[in-house]
Amino acid sequence: MPEHEQDGQEREFDLRWADDAEHKEPSARARMLAARWKHDPPGPVPFRPDPEHGRPRRRASRSPWISTAVVLGSVAALIVLLGYINFRPPY
Repeated sequence: MPEHEQDGQEREFDLRWADDAEHKEPSARARMLAARWKHDPPGPVPFRPDPEHGRPRRRASRSPWISTAVVLGSVAALIVLLGYINFRPPY
């Protein structure tokens, strides 16, 4: 059997062996957090934020239609301006 095929089979065997291991070592980040939290545990984190902190604030006087009208008006003005520039008679 050629050497590169044997290396591939050995690597596949090693991966299967590692995946089937009974004890898996935690990642470096998990070990770091465990060590940090051992001396300084994190505070409780609520599942859902408070209602006043979770909602985006809107201005009562501004409607979402105003933003849409401004964007569409700007696009229309740009189209008219480009059309005017293209249809000007040359000097």
